[in-house]
Amino acid sequence: MELNSKIYIAGHQGLVGSTLLEYLRNKGCSNLITRDRKALDLTNQAETLRFFKSETPDIVILAAAKVGGIAANMKYPVDFLYENLMIEANVINSAFVTGTKKLLFLGSSCIYPRLCDQPMKERYILTGPFEPTNEGYAVAKVAGLKLCSFFNRQYGKDFKTIIPPNLYGPRDNFHLETSHVVPALITRFHEAKVQESNEVVVWGSGRARREFMFVEDLADAIYHLLSIEHEYDVINVGVGDDVSIRELAETVSRVIGYDGRIVFDSSKPDGMPRKLVDNSRIRSIGWESKTPLEKGLRITYDWFLKKKEADHGR
Repeated sequence: MELNSKIYIAGHQGLVGSTLLEYLRNKGCSNLITRDRKALDLTNQAETLRFFKSETPDIVILAAAKVGGIAANMKYPVDFLYENLMIEANVINSAFVTGTKKLLFLGSSCIYPRLCDQPMKERYILTGPFEPTNEGYAVAKVAGLKLCSFFNRQYGKDFKTIIPPNLYGPRDNFHLETSHVVPALITRFHEAKVQESNEVVVWGSGRARREFMFVEDLADAIYHLLSIEHEYDVINVGVGDDVSIRELAETVSRVIGYDGRIVFDSSKPDGMPRKLVDNSRIRSIGWESKTPLEKGLRITYDWFLKKKEADHGR
């Protein structure tokens, strides 16, 4: 990758895409291409192909996706499967047709089997059933991963898939109905603190374990992977350790300064019992994450407060 390479970031307004856009600008990348959803519907095959023929990007980073937490995935499985399939197929195929040199597809650790050996190695993909609560999303992500690998095998392309763990950070979605666990907990604990509530109810038993990566670390990993040559079609990008949801809730509570009780609602689903990706491959090619969980949560909460203050002032 050169600093003047034409780089298209699909999904530049999302958590990963917006962070990556800022990161690449700070690195001096001068030819970044973006389109919002109003300007380009990536679920539309003809529209997507016209865009690629017009722009002919050298590098594509496919971060566009329909995403959400357990509640949203359970409620809208058709949406998560259909929309993500359309986006992936249209972008990946259009990149091939128009001669894109490198493509990096953002996968998800939810594609691993529900009862997967830990830590989860790349070769464990498709060795067991998916977690039912996010099956639609997982099926779509595996399809995108396989499409990239098949283009590499059949046509000698350089289309890679990275698999990060749960991501969090500034610019995340903090809407309780559709957010992931970290922004949902930040919102719940903040509201409880402001309203002086004596308890916060958290979905699940609290025993499920998750790996959390600060999104700026992922942007750094993507830049590293685009800057080097490596042999892997699929590569985990992880931090190397995990915490229980109980431990996460306690850490978020401490960061926010909430001193009430934390109650776990075991009638709600936990999702996969554990999700810890094996990060041996990416460490072998010279990259490790840098941001400890509590530090990343404090940065995220500071951003959350500033955003609420700015929204209130409008």
